[in-house]
Amino acid sequence: MLQKAGFSLLPKRGKGSHSYWIHPLLPNPVVIFGKDGNDAKHYQTQDVKAGLAELKQLQQEDES
Repeated sequence: MLQKAGFSLLPKRGKGSHSYWIHPLLPNPVVIFGKDGNDAKHYQTQDVKAGLAELKQLQQEDES
């Protein structure tokens, strides 16, 4: 979902299984932890949805 919305995955940052997704319009990355293939926790899904909603709002403001 993030990749389709234009987010880019940052390279690994040290130990751990966190992934950092950035978008040029957003000031903060969307951070997801866990290994690929693991089921996402409810709050992680909410973080992704919040990041996508914030991006959509900024894009609508730019169109105005």
